[in-house]
This record gives sequence, structure tokens and C-alpha cells, in this order.
Amino acid sequence: MKAEPGSEPDLGLDPDSVASPHKPPSEQLTAWLTTLVRNREYGDLAQLRRSRVQTNAHIRAGWYAPEARENPAGREVFEQVAFLFAVYHRGMSKPLYGTESLGAAARRIGSRAGRGPDDPGAVRLVDRIVASRRIPWRHLQHTVARLRACEQQPPSWTRLANDLGEWHDRKARIAYRWAVDFHDPSAADFPLYDTGNPSTASKQTNRKGTTT
Repeated sequence: MKAEPGSEPDLGLDPDSVASPHKPPSEQLTAWLTTLVRNREYGDLAQLRRSRVQTNAHIRAGWYAPEARENPAGREVFEQVAFLFAVYHRGMSKPLYGTESLGAAARRIGSRAGRGPDDPGAVRLVDRIVASRRIPWRHLQHTVARLRACEQQPPSWTRLANDLGEWHDRKARIAYRWAVDFHDPSAADFPLYDTGNPSTASKQTNRKGTTT
């Protein structure tokens, strides 16, 4: 269902109680998103993938942002992270919480010929991301799509929401930290995930990116 611009439809939750003091807002967002996959709420996930239309699902994701009512920038970050999550999980039966930063996750992009810094496409993508003053949503979507195509773990959705919330904070230096993580030679590799698809359930990767 498409929401009217500026409207706040009844989504079955109290906006003032969304940000529980017992769990950080970004963790609440991740918990809700993974529940959508686990419960096969395909309608809500499809709404979240509609990036150019503000749907009820987007609005609900935004309410998890800190001080959501007075924080439109924070709402946008949470709505867009929910979009990226839904793009990554399209057709998947098991949710993935992700691991590490976006920069570390980008190290997993590539093929047997090389991943991360050894993959020219991954290098160009990260260079564009870290050079952007504004949050580079289009390049972030491309990164998530590449990770999905390579059947590699996504970044931590919780950390992604936190990092993007500090994108314009010069002291946080999020872009710089992502670049450092991307080029870290000691970073560990992660095995191919189990998507619930029998063809990929038993795959594993070694440090060279080969499969068995």
C-alpha cells in the first residue's frame, strides 16, 4: 500500500515506544527486518524494495531511528538500510545479520581470480563510496547487489545503520574507516552462506576464493 506524502498511517505500533531503552535502535531495526524474512512477510519485503515509493514498510522502518519524530535524516538512513536489506534478501528463506563494516564486506566481492583489493570492480566501487560527501546510496545498493551475486556475507546491518548515521560526522571518519577495512591484509574470509537453496547450502570458500 502506498502511503500519502507526509502521512503517518496506523502501522500497529506506538512511535514513541519504538526506541526501547533496552536495545539500541539499530538492533531493533535489524531484529524487525530479520523477522520479516523468517516469517516470510514477502509483502512487506517487496514494499521495502520499492526505493522510489514511500510505503508503509519504509515508514515503519524509519520509526526505529533514534528520536525518529524530530530526526528526518535518521529516518531516511533507517528506511534506506531496510531497502538494502530487502534487496539482499530477495528470494531468501533465511535471514542474515551480516558481519563487519561495509568496507570489510566489500573485500568479499570478486571471483576466483581475486577478491576485494584484487578485484578491479570492487576497488572502483569502494573508491566511489569513500569519495562521496553525501551518503552514496546508489553505490551502496551496487555493493549489496555484488555481495548477493557473489554469494557472500553482507555487512552487519546494525553496524551499517550506525555508520551511515555518522556519515557526516567528521570525527567518526566513517568513509576512511571503511577504506581501511577494505584494504586490511589481515582480514578473515567468510564461507559462502546457506541461502536455503540446496545448490548453495554446502558450498564453502577458502582464502583464494575457490569452492568445494
